[in-house]
Amino acid sequence: MHKQPSKKYRPFPPVSLPDRQWPNRVLKHAPIWCSVDLRDGNQALAVPMNVGQKLELFQTLVKCGFKEIEIGFPAASNTEFAFNRRLIEEKRAPDDVWLQVLVQAREDLIERTVESLVGAKKAIIHLYNSTSPAQRRVVFGKSKEEIVGVAVRGAQWIKDRLPRLKGTEVMLQYSPESFSATEVEFAKEISEAVMDVWQPAPKRKMILNLPDTVEVAMPNVYADQIEWICRNIKNRGSLIISLHTHNDRCTGVAATELGLLAGADRVEGTLFGNGERTGNLDIVTVALNLYQHGIDPKLDFKDLNSIIDVYERCTGMTVPARQPYAGELVFTAFSGSHQDAIRKGLNEWKSDRREYWDVPYLTIDPTDIGREYREVIRVNSQSGKGGVAYLLESEFGIELPKDMQREFGPIANDEVDKLGREVSGTELKKMFWKEYIDRTSPWEYVSFKTESENGQVRCRGKFAHAGGPAAEFSGEGNGPLAALVHGFGTIGVRFEIANYSEHALSSGEEAIAIAYIQIKHADGKSRWGAGVDTNIELASVRAVLSALNRS
Repeated sequence: MHKQPSKKYRPFPPVSLPDRQWPNRVLKHAPIWCSVDLRDGNQALAVPMNVGQKLELFQTLVKCGFKEIEIGFPAASNTEFAFNRRLIEEKRAPDDVWLQVLVQAREDLIERTVESLVGAKKAIIHLYNSTSPAQRRVVFGKSKEEIVGVAVRGAQWIKDRLPRLKGTEVMLQYSPESFSATEVEFAKEISEAVMDVWQPAPKRKMILNLPDTVEVAMPNVYADQIEWICRNIKNRGSLIISLHTHNDRCTGVAATELGLLAGADRVEGTLFGNGERTGNLDIVTVALNLYQHGIDPKLDFKDLNSIIDVYERCTGMTVPARQPYAGELVFTAFSGSHQDAIRKGLNEWKSDRREYWDVPYLTIDPTDIGREYREVIRVNSQSGKGGVAYLLESEFGIELPKDMQREFGPIANDEVDKLGREVSGTELKKMFWKEYIDRTSPWEYVSFKTESENGQVRCRGKFAHAGGPAAEFSGEGNGPLAALVHGFGTIGVRFEIANYSEHALSSGEEAIAIAYIQIKHADGKSRWGAGVDTNIELASVRAVLSALNRS
């Protein structure tokens, strides 16, 4: 790296807007959405989508609720042109969906583009040319006046050909490409020159798209640029101001949200941020950010997993594990304290049904986008008792008492640490069974019978001990467990029951019960045990033996 960046780089100049209004505004409704997956996203693929893949992705975008979809650059290739024609001729686009096409300000490309739209129900023709100082100097070698001339000629060529689209409702869109690096005064000048050709009106608006083509400044600067244009451009009521952000500084979402506060009406982007360089705006993230704040995003992501499947199959791209909302791990907590808070929050939500979602660490309910609670908590060596308890309960119905969680959590973590990886719920259950249920030494169950009389319970127990002769004893008490404790005392094994709980593990005629028992010895030391049986009384007896065996 350059040791003195100040000698090689310079800060981007701010916009003079001392009375900016956007910081005090609040978003209250969703913008107009336009997907550019099939053009900007497709253009960024090493292997562009074929017609079949584009059709599948188009249908998915329609199902999500997009009403404006940029379907391609029809003058760029025969594949792009053929895709446009199939959509139109096979009537694959619903009547309320606008088909948007992109074209440079070149007459031959405009001719081919208009040809591709004949017969469409609704069409947006998106004209662009680059406007930044670097583009003017390096790419075109033209003055500002000459660059304005390029845009005006392109606008006129499109206007001249509109009669050929009889029967098609046409909306016109202009982008001063590289707007984010263009002087706002010049962006206004060239946009107004195009407006003079197209003559938009409040009932026949045009889209003025102001792209953050390359992020060259902080998102607040982009917001200032948008507000400056909204406040200074002529005939604002005849315009739909549109945003098109990229993610070079990893602030595409922030730039879009601030741009909406600054007065924009519309947002262009892609699913999961696919696009050139670091990608386009991730529309899923912005839409679900609105949803999180109680705003209907007007897009349907309730089955996000299936959308991910189509996206990955069609584009060959993958959704990163940490992608907001969509990533495999975004509703996952490995930290023990996080797991405990999530578990308690989910239990509160299930029992109280609070008016508003307020679960620690989960910005939205995963089920709202087709995810499941079991995905929320996973366990590795960094996990605590809360995560272990959650998996056992959510996957197997094993509801460990809190004190038992404190005992088993470290035991499980030691085992997981030895493995050096994440473990499944099934593996945790095996650890639990090994530690508690399968303990048969030194005490092993042989038989246990009880009878009641006048509120007293008598028991007769027979238990093998350390591989030797079975120990037999009798005991009595106000219940089976009290009788069992008394019986053990008669053979010199003294303890008391400190905690007890039980519940069913399954339903039906052969329902299995699980009992959890904590015993306390005369020296004050205590241990938990657990036992399972179709008979709850015998499950409790086995739990006592488990605790004794662990002592």
